[in-house]
Amino acid sequence: MPATQIMIADAPPNDAAVTVYDRDHFKLYMRLLDANEAGATLEDVAALLLGINAVEEPERARRVHDSHLSRARWMTERGFRDLLKNGLPEN
Repeated sequence: MPATQIMIADAPPNDAAVTVYDRDHFKLYMRLLDANEAGATLEDVAALLLGINAVEEPERARRVHDSHLSRARWMTERGFRDLLKNGLPEN
């Protein structure tokens, strides 16, 4: 299981507001952004953060990574407003 110790869906929600899933995966989103900025490989990110073996499941690893990274970016561009209004996740 990934370092987050939470279940990760193959795709995050695409809602226009922050969801329970987003709140539960806030730390994952931040770690994905950090890993992306650091130039981490898909193989490392998939294994360490997503719990996916990118060698065995390359398409799934890419899909899960890209969809969650996209949602993480959304959180920094738009979703943060909900977090400011309603507070950060407690875990």
